Amino acid sequence: MLLGNIVTELDLTERHLLVLKKVIEGAPIGILKLAEVTGMQNHKVRYSLRVLEQANLIKPSAQGAVPGDAVPKFLEDFELELEKINEKVSRIREIEASIPK
Repeated sequence: MLLGNIVTELDLTERHLLVLKKVIEGAPIGILKLAEVTGMQNHKVRYSLRVLEQANLIKPSAQGAVPGDAVPKFLEDFELELEKINEKVSRIREIEASIPK
């Protein structure tokens, strides 16, 4: 399917953003609490934390994850990237609508 990889990536992005949001709101916060508040399995939370840490969006602490220094810039850039994605989706919709049925 043409959209399968896109859907998978969007699901991962959604999961990572939810974990980041909960870290920002509840820092410091550990894996078990994150799993509880997000409804995710521990291994999925752990993976998201690893991805977020590699991007400097969170930092580990003795009490749990805390927001990283890159969060403000990330959120600013994220808005711009979402706008680009929305523009691409609009162009794809136009192409799809123009295909004879």
